[in-house]
Amino acid sequence: MSERERLLRQISIIDFAIIELHMFLDTHPNDTNAATKLDEYQIKSQALTKEYESKFGPLSASDRNSNRWAWISNPWPWDNTDEGVKKINVGL
Repeated sequence: MSERERLLRQISIIDFAIIELHMFLDTHPNDTNAATKLDEYQIKSQALTKEYESKFGPLSASDRNSNRWAWISNPWPWDNTDEGVKKINVGL
């Protein structure tokens, strides 16, 4: 697994946990442990996103802090290379 893939996976895991904690806190608004964990995960997600974007470019088109043309840089999200051969990862 490349560093890019590792960072994307970590961001996905943390962001999933953030969504779950938000939903949990909708029904348990006084749970201070969950609120504290949510704050920790949001800080971690921001740090991982900043690290990823500094190395590989923006994660979303709305990132105002990046080069406006960075999104067109290779590789495209659906491009995988294996020994120089371009593959399409359908991901179904």
